[in-house]
Amino acid sequence: MNSLYKINENMLSLLSVIEANEGELTDEVLEQLEINNEELQTKSESYLAVIKNREALNTQIDDEVKRLQAMKKANNNLVLRLKNSLLNAVNIFGEFETGLVKFGIRKSTTVEVTGIVNDLPKEYKTVKVTEQPNKAEIKKSLQKGEQIEGCALITNYNLKIN
Repeated sequence: MNSLYKINENMLSLLSVIEANEGELTDEVLEQLEINNEELQTKSESYLAVIKNREALNTQIDDEVKRLQAMKKANNNLVLRLKNSLLNAVNIFGEFETGLVKFGIRKSTTVEVTGIVNDLPKEYKTVKVTEQPNKAEIKKSLQKGEQIEGCALITNYNLKIN
């Protein structure tokens, strides 16, 4: 069985032969066209089977990622509950040791902003600006014939499987 590349190459070669013969189809050319078409059908079905298999595998991978993320979240929640329980124990009993481990409290300070960020003075704000192209408007302008530096309409050909 030839590769899809070889099948395409054979088809182009046969089309060149037909063109050289001014459109005349000999029995040999007809037979080769039929063989090439059969190979194309078989190879395309094989490619489709691989595509479907890989898409199913990707779905399984996505499901497994979701399952693992849920497991990670449950583990993080458990760790947080256990740490809070130990913190409560230290608050009630004070610092204590168990074998090689010492439990205590370390004081830290964080900032919580409960108000509206825009109402804060400028020195207490960081402004982050991200600019993104408005592709819909760029497409409309390019389709009207306008020239926009650094932009172009690209035609893509996507496989459609029915």
